[in-house]
Amino acid sequence: MKTDSKILLGFLAGVAAGAIAGILFAPDKGSETRRKISEDTSELGDHLKDSFNDFVDKVKDKYHKAKDEVEEHFA
Repeated sequence: MKTDSKILLGFLAGVAAGAIAGILFAPDKGSETRRKISEDTSELGDHLKDSFNDFVDKVKDKYHKAKDEVEEHFA
């Protein structure tokens, strides 16, 4: 699971860096560039929250399954 988290984090960081670089090198006005960066940052934040919540849910599920197995074994 540790490897999956690192891969996901690396992928998201690459996407964010690419999006920001693309926006910064685009021939838009400064105000338009700032607006785009703000929108993209907000979307990335939402995506990171969703990914983190999915990860937490998976960890909780595994914890509860392991706990149930231990309780069954020692009951």
